[in-house]
Amino acid sequence: MKVPDEFFIPDNEVRLPNELDYGRVAEYVRLAEAFSRTTYQSVYIIDYFRQDFLYVSPNQMFLCGLSSEQMKKLGYRFYLDYVPDDEQSLLVSLNSAGFAFYGNIPVGERKEWYISYDFHVLNDGRKILVNHKLTPLALTSDGRIWLALCVVSAATHSDAGHIEMHRVGSSEFFEYDIKSRRWDQRQMPTLSEGERAVLILSIQGYTMSEIADKICLSPDTIKKYRQRIFEKLDVRNISEAIVAAANNKLL
Repeated sequence: MKVPDEFFIPDNEVRLPNELDYGRVAEYVRLAEAFSRTTYQSVYIIDYFRQDFLYVSPNQMFLCGLSSEQMKKLGYRFYLDYVPDDEQSLLVSLNSAGFAFYGNIPVGERKEWYISYDFHVLNDGRKILVNHKLTPLALTSDGRIWLALCVVSAATHSDAGHIEMHRVGSSEFFEYDIKSRRWDQRQMPTLSEGERAVLILSIQGYTMSEIADKICLSPDTIKKYRQRIFEKLDVRNISEAIVAAANNKLL
């Protein structure tokens, strides 16, 4: 069994505590609360100096039957109590690899990056696969993360992992291979105008026949568009495609 200290390593140590202005924390929390009211996703803030959770939204996606206050009190212990034992080493490994990658990014660019990965949480013993994104919220002058914003949503893959480092505004990203311990450069999938139209109309609840009528194409063509969407996003159905497109900002 892992211990919470394994998540806090030299690469994410806050070394300039005199720069931390806890008077600003209330505003960060208000912004996170406002965001959580507009989404089904779970939102929380990590404080790397105090090594705990500063805020946890009441959204149920990530709470595993806990109240937001109970999860906040648990802090990093949450990962040990509510993540399967065989995936805790994955979280420790990606934490180390992610911060090592982050340390090579120029300080002025660090707020433009976020890490994304999938893992299971346990709710009444039932495993639920979630996608977890973490991005810097407040940095010290030497580029260390003081506060990080985390957003949890439904995962579109069928297994844990899929560790990716993204830069806002770039179609290129880096994927981490646990076995080789390497970051490999990848390209985000792109959707054609027709594929985007089919996906947007699917989000609005239209059937394939109705979509065909709306954009003046045959049902067979719509079916081909959908199949291409599934292949590009590596998903099995339209529901997963919608989540994947939203998670990857393709709409």
